[in-house]
Amino acid sequence: MAKIELSGIRKTFEGNEILKGIDLAIDDGEFIALIGPSGCGKSTLLRIIAGLETQDSGNVRIDGATVDGVRPSARNLAMVFQSYALYPHLSVFDNIAVPLRMRRLSALQRFPLLGQLFPDRHRIERSIRDDVERVAAQLEITPLLKRKPGQLSGGQRQRVAVGRSIVRDPVGFLFDEPLSNLDAKLRVHMRAEIAQLHRQMQSTFIYVTHDQAEAMTMSNRIAVMIAGHIVQIGAPADVYENPRDLRVAEFVGSPKINVLPGSVGSDGALDALGQRLGLTTSASAGRCSIGVRPERIRLGDGSFAGTVVHLENLGAEAFVHIKHDAIDLPVVARIDHDRPLPVIGSKIAFSFAPDAVRAFDAQGRRIDTRQQAQREKTLEAAFG
Repeated sequence: MAKIELSGIRKTFEGNEILKGIDLAIDDGEFIALIGPSGCGKSTLLRIIAGLETQDSGNVRIDGATVDGVRPSARNLAMVFQSYALYPHLSVFDNIAVPLRMRRLSALQRFPLLGQLFPDRHRIERSIRDDVERVAAQLEITPLLKRKPGQLSGGQRQRVAVGRSIVRDPVGFLFDEPLSNLDAKLRVHMRAEIAQLHRQMQSTFIYVTHDQAEAMTMSNRIAVMIAGHIVQIGAPADVYENPRDLRVAEFVGSPKINVLPGSVGSDGALDALGQRLGLTTSASAGRCSIGVRPERIRLGDGSFAGTVVHLENLGAEAFVHIKHDAIDLPVVARIDHDRPLPVIGSKIAFSFAPDAVRAFDAQGRRIDTRQQAQREKTLEAAFG
């Protein structure tokens, strides 16, 4: 295991600043996911940690030692790529054995014929075979050891790529969107396998993905990267429930959070679509954005109303898209499978509880709110 620390990491490509001063501390044995939209810099950051890219400024430390300028192989970090990076002409066994042979055998010992003349060659190969077979058994790919990568499914290739990383016994694992080439069903299966692997190994995992479902279901913490900055770090549930930035609120969650135009009155009261929400804030008066998750929208009653324009029936749940005249995008509400679905084209009322609201100022920063009743009780207590 390893503690990995990043301080002030900056990187520019062709005059475009990709990373804008990244600070991040990853604990021993932690599983952290770097998530964000394409182009936000998460893969570049991972490659800098691995030593495959050099930062323009800042430091990378592994277990307290600065590794800037240290070659990738000497950092003892294993990287699992999106493309698997397997050698097509080698068997599964030999693909997994490659890093061990590179580390344990000299250049001369690796020659097919000349290497046989070295007395230690057979002993070292036996130790390599033992380690490869141990990892293959752990990943349940022993029957595949004699096959070539072209004879494997996508999931099997992914296991081989992971096996090649595990066999090195690295201090940490770096995953660069490893499941993006798999179909949806296999991605769900591999998510569970990687999470289980982390529980078994208790190694440090850094996982880059744009798929928030992967990040939310596997990691201990997620770091949301947007435009070269880490905007928020925290446990997946906390980032989902308490986004500190409108960009985070819109990126985390599927379907995305509903964002309604709102305002803060001179008395601190909040409204959305012209309706009072029973909430107050100490933020300055002016425009704001009101965020409400689809599962917190209540259908059938309330002071808001619109027209049903689309239905997504997923079996266990459904999503109802409601067009309100005051906004361009429909409001999306999630309902359980046992609720009757409304008819497309029908008028429907909707509402949401005050505690479902996440409010953001004109710059997209989260603003604190409290319920009106609580404020009145506080005033009553203060002034009798």
